[in-house]
Amino acid sequence: MTDLFAFTVPGDRTVLILNVNPVAPIGGQAFHPDAVYRVNVDTDGDHRSDVAYSFVFSPPEDGRQSVTVLRATGEQARSHEALGQELFIDVPVNFGAETTAAHSGPYTFYAGFRSDPFFADLDGIVAKFQWTGVDWGADKNVFAIVLEVPNAELGTHPEIGVWGRVSLRQNGQLTSVDRGAHPSLTAYFNAEEVKDAYNAGEPADDWATYREPWSAVLQHFGDYDPQAAEQALRTVLPGVGPRRLRAVPPPEPGEDCGCRTRLPPSVTQGRPDQAAPGAATGPRGARRGPGGCLRFKDGGTSWSRCHMATAFTASGDFSRTPGRYSAKVTTSPTAARPAAHQYAVE
Repeated sequence: MTDLFAFTVPGDRTVLILNVNPVAPIGGQAFHPDAVYRVNVDTDGDHRSDVAYSFVFSPPEDGRQSVTVLRATGEQARSHEALGQELFIDVPVNFGAETTAAHSGPYTFYAGFRSDPFFADLDGIVAKFQWTGVDWGADKNVFAIVLEVPNAELGTHPEIGVWGRVSLRQNGQLTSVDRGAHPSLTAYFNAEEVKDAYNAGEPADDWATYREPWSAVLQHFGDYDPQAAEQALRTVLPGVGPRRLRAVPPPEPGEDCGCRTRLPPSVTQGRPDQAAPGAATGPRGARRGPGGCLRFKDGGTSWSRCHMATAFTASGDFSRTPGRYSAKVTTSPTAARPAAHQYAVE
């Protein structure tokens, strides 16, 4: 894997892109016929796959290759095997400069040779992150897998989590040989002897497994203190890339907002302006601001809003593990103006 992209396009649709085979075609003249290339989508914030799109390729022959695309949900989505509904069957791979896309129902698909969009300052990495500005990948190419799907297939929550995985069948066994959502994390943070375990793992286990060793890397190479290192790691752990699909509608009175948030135990219940002493100024406390909503923040990236909140209770596992939790909001529908200020729980 080289890159993973996910972004929305007009028509309430999302594009998913998985790039593989750096320095193609020198590093590989075709997609591997014994591999399962996959894009996983978490639709409910538990960092486990709820929808998975798998791509399997035929053996290359005379410069030609074809690909079949499958969509799995539920338990099938959590298997590394290529399972589920066939969306495309035996679509030709584009090995030339052309960009011929295939269409099937609501789906649009492309697989083939493209310019590598990733900026890689390899000299800066070797120099312990003293960047040179030289892009190693400027003249490189990759093999791209591109699938455009309706947002309705990706759940109802405003935000999804996305990560890629490549598994290879060897000696009759399918083994995950690469996975990730953020560029080059395992190359930067993992020692050689633990890279196989990381590639085989699941994002749901990342924080518990890698918080301490990766924090040590930041402290050693980047002069981070322990608190700053942990805060930085929350932007990349678990190994899931958050992507917003749609705007957050205001809730009805008493509605469960389904906020994607981390709440400290000191402010999990009661009025927002009655947080425990120190919470209003602490790193994860309630923040007061303009407007009439209750706002929650997760890892500096994702937000949900609840209008006219006068009180709330929150439920879930409020440990140090990032995740999606529930915030029950009590509103004041008869108030002339919103009865609460805006808060962010960080």
